Amino acid sequence: MHFDDFQQDLSSLDVISKDSEKIAIKLKGVPLQYANALRRVCLNGVPVFAIDTVDIIQNTSVLPDEGLAHRLGLIPLKTDLKRFNEPSKCDCQSESGCSNCKVLLVLDSGEAEESRSVLSSELSSEDETVKPTSDKIPIVQLAPGQQIKIECYARLGRGTEHAKWNSSNLATLTDTNKDDEKILTVESTGALNPEQIVLEGVEEVSRRVVEFKDMINNIEA
Repeated sequence: MHFDDFQQDLSSLDVISKDSEKIAIKLKGVPLQYANALRRVCLNGVPVFAIDTVDIIQNTSVLPDEGLAHRLGLIPLKTDLKRFNEPSKCDCQSESGCSNCKVLLVLDSGEAEESRSVLSSELSSEDETVKPTSDKIPIVQLAPGQQIKIECYARLGRGTEHAKWNSSNLATLTDTNKDDEKILTVESTGALNPEQIVLEGVEEVSRRVVEFKDMINNIEA
């Protein structure tokens, strides 16, 4: 397969099964190196939102500040790729970011009257399209009289930078009993729907192939 044929062949993917969490597609006539590249990109090469910066205003829980920040960073967030830009590609080109590349989320538990768990449902986002994929993710346990109050910023990133930006829980490639045919299975973290991960993955791999072809052409020139 030549570079020019890659995007055309991947444009006609055969969906075997899909639901809100997982999709399985048949890849036929796609060389292993391209199929595996798509698998890797679907796992950690499609941008999604994750909390990246946390300002601890108050934390009297038993969990240290760095542990609290780590917990928050691992909460999967719903992602709208049409609405937001990756910071490196945003027109603002600002370290502090703007409303097109960063989203503020806040949480004020109030002083606990009895022992309780603080859940992801208590995170309030300034943009309703970017919020936890589940309301039931535990963040910290509070004893009576304890409290946390935080402000945090989420941004788009890729799992190649940190696992908290992985768009998929898993992405596997298996052979079938037919020659030159493979099954790609992708399970989403919930940030994006599985079908969108595959489509974005195809676009990303195609873009990288074109860039690589241009590099080769420049070397040959």
